[in-house]
Amino acid sequence: MSDFRSDFPDDFHAGFACFVGRPNVGKSTLMNALVGTKVAITSSKPQTTRRAIRGIVHRPEAQLVIVDTPGFHRPRTLLGERLDSLVLSTLTEVDVIGFCVPANEPIGKGDKFITEKLAAVKKTPVVAVVTKCDLASREQIARQLLAVSELADFAEIVPVSAESGEQLDVLAEQLIARLPESPPLYAGGELTDEPEAILVAELIREAALEGVRDELPHSIAVVVEEMGPREGRDDLLDIYAFMYVERQSQKAIVIGPGGARLKDVGTRARQQIEALLGSRVYLDLRIKVAKEWQRDPKQLRRLGFYD
Repeated sequence: MSDFRSDFPDDFHAGFACFVGRPNVGKSTLMNALVGTKVAITSSKPQTTRRAIRGIVHRPEAQLVIVDTPGFHRPRTLLGERLDSLVLSTLTEVDVIGFCVPANEPIGKGDKFITEKLAAVKKTPVVAVVTKCDLASREQIARQLLAVSELADFAEIVPVSAESGEQLDVLAEQLIARLPESPPLYAGGELTDEPEAILVAELIREAALEGVRDELPHSIAVVVEEMGPREGRDDLLDIYAFMYVERQSQKAIVIGPGGARLKDVGTRARQQIEALLGSRVYLDLRIKVAKEWQRDPKQLRRLGFYD
């Protein structure tokens, strides 16, 4: 056992929580707010999250590892099926589930669909989280709390705002209260266990999602082919990445007139990557067409979406 685990009291708690919900209910923003830094990309586009990303919350008495999952939905592609499968497998592996429902939108079929799936995970407590309370009136929040309480018998219902920070400590306490006694699972300085290459690829994809047409986000995938310090220099990191789309017409959209859009994506991504890594970055970003990759098992594997 590593040394960092031996310095903690016997009543220390550590374990895993996951956030689930339909697409675009604020799961990634909520995880980032609890962790205190950006470990998951966010976008106004639905189904931005494609991986189960872990963010680590450190407290004197506990360590909470939050797993942010893709939005749960009825899939229309092989990629969608694999993302839903990822969510279902995550539900069986955590100590507590946070079911996210936005305060400013009525309960819908998607929320009821997820509630049915959660009912099958009988041994894991579910805390309902009413998100985006900064976008709702007090009356809306009260109505939503009542509506959520009628969906199922949740262990707790907590209204929060990731933007303002309201009730975040209350939510963290509710999740931590349901973790087992355990030494910490990660060393104190770690905020995520995601490889840097994956985080970099996600930041590039986030930059690419801004301002593109509605049908494009699901067609964009990013792979970092090579990343490392430039030879003879310790102040510059070279990153070579490919952005994959499904059709030539989509490639033209991402490139933009005279390459302006791709240049803008590269600039914004590079700024985010430099903030993440604390180093100057040279980013070589290119676009490839991988025809219908969301429906092709071989291409899904090549792009990192495994069975």
